[in-house]
Amino acid sequence: MKFLLVNIKKPRTALAIAALAAAGPACAQLGLPRLPLPQQIGPVELERLRRPAEQLLQRAPLPELGGLRLDTVRALLRRHPALLEADPRGEPAVRGEVLAWSPSTAALEAAAQAGLVVVREEALAALHERLVVLRVPAGAATAELVERLRVLDPQGIYDFNHVYTGSGAAPGVPEGRGAAQGVRGVGLVDGGVDAAHPVFGGAAVTRWGCGGRHVPDAHGTAVAALMVGRSEVLRGAAPEAALYAADVYCGDPAGGAADRIAAALDWLARQQVGVINISLVGPPNALLGRAVAAMQERGHLLVAAVGNDGPGAPPLYPASYRGVVGVTGVDRRGKPLPEAARGPQVMFAAPGSQMVSAAPGAPPYRQVRGTSFAAPIVAALLAGRLPKPDRLAAAAALKDLAAEAAGGKPGSVSNETGYGIVGASLRTDPSALR
Repeated sequence: MKFLLVNIKKPRTALAIAALAAAGPACAQLGLPRLPLPQQIGPVELERLRRPAEQLLQRAPLPELGGLRLDTVRALLRRHPALLEADPRGEPAVRGEVLAWSPSTAALEAAAQAGLVVVREEALAALHERLVVLRVPAGAATAELVERLRVLDPQGIYDFNHVYTGSGAAPGVPEGRGAAQGVRGVGLVDGGVDAAHPVFGGAAVTRWGCGGRHVPDAHGTAVAALMVGRSEVLRGAAPEAALYAADVYCGDPAGGAADRIAAALDWLARQQVGVINISLVGPPNALLGRAVAAMQERGHLLVAAVGNDGPGAPPLYPASYRGVVGVTGVDRRGKPLPEAARGPQVMFAAPGSQMVSAAPGAPPYRQVRGTSFAAPIVAALLAGRLPKPDRLAAAAALKDLAAEAAGGKPGSVSNETGYGIVGASLRTDPSALR
């Protein structure tokens, strides 16, 4: 599950598109049981297909999603107290770390006088910014020092290093098979992708993160398959697209922190990827908000899951940042998932229930549910319309997709499904694998 939070409501404009053109400035959403489904359906599978359906499709009920994120947050804080702490809202953050966005020399001197120490810096070259991570002195409260820095430097941007849960990633260099020149691509910020999975056979996958290690993750693999997968069992929304996958978790319980997500976005900006999917949710974070705004200024479209905390829950981020394409999930009848968020941050709906995606290991496919798995479908559909960053083209891509959406009322935007449902035919129903 991947989380994120930051309280910024995205206003609605006519198609929220003109605003994007003029704009200046996570976890896996559920740990679902793996399903014993065949890798592919062909002559070699005939014997398996003769077996009872129960042996091919696990009948165990899926977990309730409404409280899953909060349960996951509480479990993380309980299991890793040396690595994580709660901010004043109860959201998880890396213990004793404060993020500073392009701080001045004077600001860093003031931070040093307050007892903070610079532990690392990240040059966000494509965004023309710098991210500095400060360590809080022993015995001091992180919340107090965040507020003190804001008072000492009112023009500066300081915040917790919030965790958008999953597995943290360290900066790295592109690995794996690079995308062929001229092939359109789509970006992913999530857990690690199991590129050896049959569903990615022949796909161009360029990786970032984890210092060169490959750490396959169930959530990241399932999301990626819905974007670029191509097998006899499952085809994603853009099976011919190259995938640029940033792993911000790497199996680390403190992974998925705001600084890793910002660094991943900077890497994707350098790759000139037009559309980026972020199926992560969590609290508002000033530094992450700046990184999102900088990407939008460059003409990227960021697509994010609105989350599964329920219709009355506070907005989750980055989906609720202005200009981000917030996506909710619907079932096979086109009904919004009861646990999905509602509100002005919802721009599109896509399949998010009664569907199958890829999983690392065996069996190679599983049933998935949640807005995490609707967002990659929308991202992949937009990727064909925005092969590289361009603000005007991004606005046009949104307008075109909105015109294709089903179930919405012309000229209006619903808090439940946004402009309507897209990609309904891309759902792989579990019954197709029995």
